[in-house]
Amino acid sequence: MDKLDLSDDILSADARVELASRTRSLFEASIALKRRVMETQADTVVRMAEAIFQSLRQGGKVLLCGNGGSAADAQHIAAELLVRLRPQVSREGIPALALATDTSSLTACSNDYSFEAYYERMTRALGKPGDILIGISTSGESPNVVRALRAAREKGMVTIGLLGGDGGPALAECDLALVVPSTATNRVQEIHITVGHALTELVEDLLLERGYLAQG
Repeated sequence: MDKLDLSDDILSADARVELASRTRSLFEASIALKRRVMETQADTVVRMAEAIFQSLRQGGKVLLCGNGGSAADAQHIAAELLVRLRPQVSREGIPALALATDTSSLTACSNDYSFEAYYERMTRALGKPGDILIGISTSGESPNVVRALRAAREKGMVTIGLLGGDGGPALAECDLALVVPSTATNRVQEIHITVGHALTELVEDLLLERGYLAQG
């Protein structure tokens, strides 16, 4: 295959104008939904940050789970907590673990038991009272996430949901939940990762300002 010649006019000028208009509409839809969530659920994000801070200062940890893009978001948020979010803030790591990263355990459980049991099994094995479980589901209907949230509650963990639509059955298993009022998976995911960044920054600052996390 020859190298692409980006100077080729594959699209007509009218087609580019139309696609640019569609692109602006996509951005505007995302911005409008983010503004709606910001105006109605900012306090929920603060309460989530407080719960995570309280757990961490008492020696707890954060577990995260989701499927597909939500599994990627779980890993993304875990990485920002464990390493750092902002390049100008150098600090100790925050104990956080995304449960989808162990492919050997994931495939073993799926083969020997079921895919739906995996996050529940991980939560029961790794979680302890006072820990946090963040379950991410754009529909709130993911059976494996719902089962993990239920198991976390039974173990005395705090359950946090980043959900979409009407929250689905996951909502009833959450101590705290942010529900994005949309059934468009892409729009919901855009807000979930924005919330994840906000939570990380708030928790990072709370821990640093109150001396529970060392610089460096």
